[in-house]
Order: sequence, then C-alpha cells, then structure tokens
Amino acid sequence: QVQLVESGGGLVQPGGSLRLSCAASGSISSLAVMGWYRQAPGKQRELVADITSGGSTNYKDSVKGRFTVSRDNAKNTVHLQMNSLKPEDTAVYYCATSKVFTTDPNRYDDWGQGTQVTVSS
Repeated sequence: QVQLVESGGGLVQPGGSLRLSCAASGSISSLAVMGWYRQAPGKQRELVADITSGGSTNYKDSVKGRFTVSRDNAKNTVHLQMNSLKPEDTAVYYCATSKVFTTDPNRYDDWGQGTQVTVSS
C-alpha cells in the first residue's frame, strides 16, 4: 500500500490561493491515477481533479480554470494549485491513488488523512 500525506491547507480569503501537496511513501510513476477529492460537513465526497500516469487531467466543472493538478514523479509528489478561491471551496481535501484507470472513488486503493481548506473573509 501507498502512504499519502497531504499538506498546504489553511485559511484564505475569497480570491486567494493555496497550493496543496500530497507526498507518497514510494514511487508514483506506476500508479494509473492520482486524484484530489473534497468533502464538506454533511455533504458527499466529490472528485475535484485527477491526473493519470500519462499526464491527462480531469476537473470538476466548478473548478475548471481555477485549479491545476500536477505530478512530480521524481519527488513522488502530487500538487493541487488552487487560485481564485471561493467560499464554496471550503472542505477537507483528500489525496488518493488508484492502480487502475478510474473515476470511481470505490476503486481507489489508498487515501490520505486530508487537509482542511477554509475560504472566508
């Protein structure tokens, strides 16, 4: 299994930016998909963005043009750059990995503990 540790969350004003990082315990080059999910209290966990081993990316409609997901295989790290943040982006953000190509969270193999992002004035 892959151990994942998220960092970079915090409190930011609307319109601000945060950069989340997900550090893996081993090589990520062989993992088919690495994804970022988020969950607000009382709401379902939802996919924010993912990136495949080939570099293809996918984004939730509401974050397109504002968020960018990237991977650094040499450092076994995935990042989520979040710009123009809105109050509705407030949630716990989770990093996850899958050995197969999927957008189904039930097929993801490993999950981090999450990092809190709060967007408020």
